[in-house]
Amino acid sequence: MTAHKLFSVKGYVCVITGGGTGIGLMAAQALAANGAKVYITGRRAEALENAAQSHDPDGGGQIIPIPNVDVTSKEDLERCYQEIKKREKYINLLMCNAGIPGPKAPPEQTDAQELKDQLWNNESVEDWQDTMKTDVTAVYFTTVAFLPLLQAAISPKGPYQQFNPSVIVISSMSGIMRHAQGHFAYNAAKGGTVHLTKLMSGEFQKAGIRVNSIAPGYFPSEMTTKDSDDRQKSDLPAEKVQEKGHVPLARGGKEEEMGMAVVSNDCCGVMRLSY
Repeated sequence: MTAHKLFSVKGYVCVITGGGTGIGLMAAQALAANGAKVYITGRRAEALENAAQSHDPDGGGQIIPIPNVDVTSKEDLERCYQEIKKREKYINLLMCNAGIPGPKAPPEQTDAQELKDQLWNNESVEDWQDTMKTDVTAVYFTTVAFLPLLQAAISPKGPYQQFNPSVIVISSMSGIMRHAQGHFAYNAAKGGTVHLTKLMSGEFQKAGIRVNSIAPGYFPSEMTTKDSDDRQKSDLPAEKVQEKGHVPLARGGKEEEMGMAVVSNDCCGVMRLSY
């Protein structure tokens, strides 16, 4: 019943989409530091290579980049699946993390015509479709693509693990709140991701695969800060979070906190991180 046994991921094989920066990289670091082999995927080869080299773990695990993977492409997802299948007999954890922020149009006007003009002129159907395709549709097809490798981890076909293989979907607090925050498309998409998690959890348990969700608040990432440094890390000053006015802890989340959430979520149910 000790913590290192209850939450052990030693020897696990993991796949993280969008693993080169932000929350994906935080998760990769935490898992690798605790003995897991972690494949990080994304579109930018340089960012993935830099992330893997800059954060070489000292806990016996590995971070391995799989570049040129666009999660909105079924062809890319299948190619990624086949590449990992050549190297591994199974995976224990899939983390669907890749996402985009979508268009922004703060609905601050009280006059209906002005409100229409703000939203009509600053958002497009194409922007909405891109957001839904990346933040919802891609989560579904990524999970479906890796179902056979996930099921292969179940005893007696695979090595004994104390928990069934798991999918972690990175949602957002924005998907479970009623304020648009100027991001109608993103918040609607994340709401869809929350429900998609419930659907997959209910249906894929028949194959012995658990599906859970983490709904983070503000964390430093390229989505929240627009850039990252030479180690693929982003800085989110507390003052910027405080400007939002609705974050109880008045700061962004820390990578250690995300690491704890990811490792424990592999053993638990739906979780939200509110800051």
